[in-house]
Amino acid sequence: MQIGPYKLPNNLILAPMAGVTDRPFRQLCRAQGAGLAVSEMVSSNALLWGSKKTQRRIDHAGEDAPVSVQIAGADPAMMADAARFNVDHGAQIIDINMGCSARKVAYRGSGAGLLKDPPKIGRIFARLTRALSIPVTGKIRLGWDDDSLNYLEVAKILEDNGASLIAVHGRTKEQAYKGQANWDAIAEIKQAVGVPVIGNGDVRTAADIERIKQYTGCDGVMIGRAAIGNPWIFQRKDFDQVTLAEKSELIYRHLDLMLDFYGEERGLILFRKHVVKYVRGLSHIGKVKQQLITCTRPEEFVALMNAYEAEAAERAVVSPSTVGSLSPQWRDQPV
Repeated sequence: MQIGPYKLPNNLILAPMAGVTDRPFRQLCRAQGAGLAVSEMVSSNALLWGSKKTQRRIDHAGEDAPVSVQIAGADPAMMADAARFNVDHGAQIIDINMGCSARKVAYRGSGAGLLKDPPKIGRIFARLTRALSIPVTGKIRLGWDDDSLNYLEVAKILEDNGASLIAVHGRTKEQAYKGQANWDAIAEIKQAVGVPVIGNGDVRTAADIERIKQYTGCDGVMIGRAAIGNPWIFQRKDFDQVTLAEKSELIYRHLDLMLDFYGEERGLILFRKHVVKYVRGLSHIGKVKQQLITCTRPEEFVALMNAYEAEAAERAVVSPSTVGSLSPQWRDQPV
């Protein structure tokens, strides 16, 4: 799939998710096969650009090209400034957030709040596509609610004002993540515009990837929540197809990246949201899971995982030959 001058290795895209798609997770998903990984949203408010949170969000060291950065805001001039700021810090694609349903975003006119003002969307895209020499993409929902389904109007505005790609979450702002995603609407958008359309919503399994493509005719598939704890979905593998050894290896790799990026204390704390997803459904994991998400040192975390793997081998859940083949930097250190 092509986005401007960039030819992606495939058409599977990691969705931007605040608090989730940080640099460590993007790197992991790209390594597992994602053709593109979109960053957490960066505010268009210049007063926030010096904050530690924003500085981390604009840190793309070591990421594979193209680097796609999502920005959020409602003022065309501020959005243009934010786009240039992010380009100066490594962005190669700018994505406009028109889908965030969080109250603190949408009710201030940003994110899905922009769907209430299609002409403003046009002004934002016109300004950015004139000001930048890189692709500008957009992620939308179907409308604010069921009484204002304006997705076709918004999609045409995006195309007419230079958008290089449109990602569509098949729900309204009011739905948030409830109910069923409307794939028929995604198919309508695909038929209505000439730019690439990415389908998003209710892609939970490897089979869903092909189902949404066949149902909607979309050019690519964006995967969000289903990738948390299962980045193997970009290899078209479902969670129950991944062995304990594979899960353990990736857990250690992810933890390494988090500690390097955030530091030991914060990295371990932020890793907890991923750990609970990585170990869900594992046999006899209940007590160990509670210990994993409350431990305070990486060495303790590794010791707990080592013990769980050994016990799993004894129970013949996995063969002993698959356990002990992992070697993170502190695996063999005493606790």
